[in-house]
Amino acid sequence: MLVKEHNAHMIKLAAADHALHPAIQQRWSPRAFAPQPVEPQKLLSLLEAARWAPSSGNGQPWHFIVGMQGNATHARLVEVIKEGNLPWAAQAPVLMLTVARTTTSSGRPATHAFYDVGLAVANLTFQATLLDLFVHQMGGFEPEKARALFAIPDGFAPVTMLAIGYLGEPEMLDERNRERELTPRTRRPMSEFVFEETWGQVAEWVA
Repeated sequence: MLVKEHNAHMIKLAAADHALHPAIQQRWSPRAFAPQPVEPQKLLSLLEAARWAPSSGNGQPWHFIVGMQGNATHARLVEVIKEGNLPWAAQAPVLMLTVARTTTSSGRPATHAFYDVGLAVANLTFQATLLDLFVHQMGGFEPEKARALFAIPDGFAPVTMLAIGYLGEPEMLDERNRERELTPRTRRPMSEFVFEETWGQVAEWVA
C-alpha cells in the first residue's frame, strides 16, 4: 500500500464495495497540511498529469496559477479564499487557482471547458496521491477578486482553488475542522445513481 504511516484515523481508506486502484482508494481531502514544502519536481509531475488529461476536441482549456508558501502569488491566492476555508487553506504549502478558457480556438463557446478542467484536476489529484501528497479542492473563493488580482482576461473563468501539500496532524486545526478531519469518508450507494431503461430505475446488475 502507498499510505504513509500516520495515525490510524488519517489513513481514511475508502470503504469500497468493489476493487479500486490505490490512488483512488487512498485519496481524500484533508485540511491539515504539514509545513514541509512540496518539491518542485513533484509539483511538475502533478502538472504533467494534468497536461495529459482528456478534453473535448483536445481543446485543453485548463490553466493554473500556482503559488508556493512565502511567495507573492501564494499571498494573493490567500486573499481570494473565503473566510470559512481561510484558517486551514492559508497554511497549505502550495495553492493553485484553476482557470478555464471559455471559448474555442474558433471563437465558439467552449461548453465543456469546466468539465475538462475537472478532468485535469482529477489527473493531478491521483498523481498527487501516488506521490504521498494530498489535494483539497475548494469552491469557497471569490472568482471576481481572483480575476482582478491576477488580471484574468475575458474569455477565461476561475473554476476552483486547490490546496496541496503533505499531510499534517489534526491537532493543527480548530475544533470544528478537527472533527471534520477525523470523520470517516462516506459515499452514496450505486443504487442511488446508476440507472437503466428509464430515469430512477436502478440497473439490475447494480442492485
